[in-house]
Amino acid sequence: MQLKNSWPLPSFPKPIVIIGAGGIVNDAHLPAYSKAKFDVLGLYDIDQERVLDTAKKWNLKSYTSLDELISNAKANKAVFDLATPPSAIQGILKKIPVGSTVLIQKPMGEDFKDAKGIRAICRRRKLTAAVNFQLRFSPMMMIVQDCIEKKVFGDITDLEVHLNLLTPWELFPFLKKMSRVEIAVHSIHYLDLIRSFLVNPSRVWAHTLGHPSSKEFAQTRTTAILNYGPDIRCSLSINHNYRKGPNFQSAQVRIDGIDGAAVIKLGLLLDYPKGEPDEVWIFPEGGPGWEKIDFEGGWFPEAFIGTMSNLQRFSSGEDKKLYTSVEDAFHTMSLVESCYISSKKGDTALPK
Repeated sequence: MQLKNSWPLPSFPKPIVIIGAGGIVNDAHLPAYSKAKFDVLGLYDIDQERVLDTAKKWNLKSYTSLDELISNAKANKAVFDLATPPSAIQGILKKIPVGSTVLIQKPMGEDFKDAKGIRAICRRRKLTAAVNFQLRFSPMMMIVQDCIEKKVFGDITDLEVHLNLLTPWELFPFLKKMSRVEIAVHSIHYLDLIRSFLVNPSRVWAHTLGHPSSKEFAQTRTTAILNYGPDIRCSLSINHNYRKGPNFQSAQVRIDGIDGAAVIKLGLLLDYPKGEPDEVWIFPEGGPGWEKIDFEGGWFPEAFIGTMSNLQRFSSGEDKKLYTSVEDAFHTMSLVESCYISSKKGDTALPK
C-alpha cells in the first residue's frame, strides 16, 4: 500500500525572509529551508547579538531593522516567515505590505482575543496567511492522514495522545513571561492535529497545571477530553515533568477504528531536541497484524518544509487548499480557548 508521506515542493519557489532568530529557527526553519533549497534572503531579530550569531552560522544576511527587511522583501516578492513570540505578531502584520504571503508561528496570538485581531488584520490587508501548525505535515502524520482518507481504519472510535517525558523548557526562556504555556504552545499541536483528523469537537473538558519542579512556567501538564459524540473517545494526557530516566517515558498518538489502528511514536520529543526516530505502526483491515511503516524524515525539519511548500503552492495556484490558513487555525485557537475556560471553571464536586 502506497501512503503519502511528503508534500510536493513549489515549482517556482519564492525567496523567504525570517523575522526571529531563536531556537526554533536554528533547529527547524533554517534546516528545513536548506534541505528544500529555498532561498533565504536574510533575517531580523530585536536581539541583534542573536541574529548575528544565527546569520553567521547559516551564512545569511542579518538586518539591523525590521523596516530594512520589509523593504528588501517587498523588492524581491519574498514570503514572510514570522518566528516570533505571539505578542509580536499583530504589530508585524500591520507593517508588511498589503497582499503579502506570510507564515505565522503558532500559536496564533496570546489568546482568543488576539487571534481575532490577527484574523482581522489578515482579512483587511488581504494577506495570504498560514499558521505554522507543522505537525500535520510531518511524514508520520501525513501517513496517518492518508490512511484515514483511504479508510484503512474504518470509522475511528478512539484517539488519544499520551506524553510522559521531560521537556527542557529552559530552552524557551520567553515562556516564563507567559500566563498560558502548555496548551498554548505545545498541546496546541495535538489539538490542531485532532481537528485535522476528526474536525471540530462539540465540547471539551480540560485541566492544565504546573509542577513543583518547574514553578517558573505557568503550566507543564494537561489532561483533556474532547467530545465527539457517543461513538468516539478522544483524550490527551500530557506530562512534561517525568524525571525518572528513559524507562517508561512515552510520546504517542494512538488511533483505533472499527477495522484497523495506528500507533505513532513522536520520537523528536524523547530527549528533545536531539530526539529519536519517529515511528508509525499500522494494523490494517484484514492484515496479518501490526506493520511498521518505513519512511524517511521526521517532524524536524521535514514538517517545516511542508507548511512552507503548501503556502507557496497555494499562493501561486498550484495547491487548491491552504490547509493551515489563518481561517482554519482560528478554529484551533477556539479549541485552545475552550480548554483554558474549562480549566478555569473547574470540575464537578462529589455529592455529599
